[in-house]
Amino acid sequence: MEMTVVFADLSSFTEMTGRLGATTTYSVVDEFLRLASTTLMSHGAFIDKYIGDAVMALFNVPIKRADHAAAAVAAAAKLQELLPGLSERLGMPLQASIGIASGFARVGRLGSDDIKDYTAIGDAVNQAARLQAQAGAGEIVVSQDVYQEVASAYPGVQAESLALKGFPQRSIAYRLNGKPVSSLSAAAWQVEDRPSMNWSAVMLALLGSGCLGSNLAAALVLAFGGASAGALLAVARWLDNSPARVPLLILSAVIASVVLVSLARQRRIRRDCVARRSCLEMTPREKRQVRLAFGFLDRAHPCPTRGTINPDS
Repeated sequence: MEMTVVFADLSSFTEMTGRLGATTTYSVVDEFLRLASTTLMSHGAFIDKYIGDAVMALFNVPIKRADHAAAAVAAAAKLQELLPGLSERLGMPLQASIGIASGFARVGRLGSDDIKDYTAIGDAVNQAARLQAQAGAGEIVVSQDVYQEVASAYPGVQAESLALKGFPQRSIAYRLNGKPVSSLSAAAWQVEDRPSMNWSAVMLALLGSGCLGSNLAAALVLAFGGASAGALLAVARWLDNSPARVPLLILSAVIASVVLVSLARQRRIRRDCVARRSCLEMTPREKRQVRLAFGFLDRAHPCPTRGTINPDS
């Protein structure tokens, strides 16, 4: 199947080991791989494996995405952008060399049925690994197919003809240095600093409860943050005692049924994603807002018609 493969390697690893010793080098490599993995996954990557101080990641596998090449380049550029911060925190200069290639490869489990043995084999994998070996510290070297997808963000890059080990013919590649001059279409993979519930949470809160206003207010706290809590309290109390909630509850039951089907599907995808160890946990802000929403719901006034629809109240 078609995919984009990324190899990101910590530069000067051998020199670092001799200079810092095994224990300190282990800690540095661990920090680098954590940063690389988090950055790649936030752009939709599946982390295939770690090879010493390098990480191999796949895009468009197992979740399909049309702009997988652009997503891979965006992830690589973001990693290069974040490395100076990690260098400052660890007190040593850290740089990465990255190779990216698109093409076809065979994916599956090798040697056992264990999920950790899921990997890819093919020319795209080999080419990405060889391109990474050609990349200098702080560079991203991409194949011709990949560059065609991001040329507008990196205009004027000169093509290079590289002799890659294992490939009978020379390969055309492009060396990307610095930040892109325009945003890539893969920006949708960026982790947003807001909860993922949003309007799904709002619709789900309308299902089957007489305390429509309180549930709606709690969902809006999830969608828009704690700043909306105070303004929503008065509206919640009015709506819970208004006949207007009856037609809204009927409509919301239909809408929420659709939402529940969608949430069930998302839950299955989430379980698969966690099993692949390719998902990020909720951010601290998301966790705070979930706790805030539940707290707001608990503090709301008791609803005398909870669980029933009483048009006379």
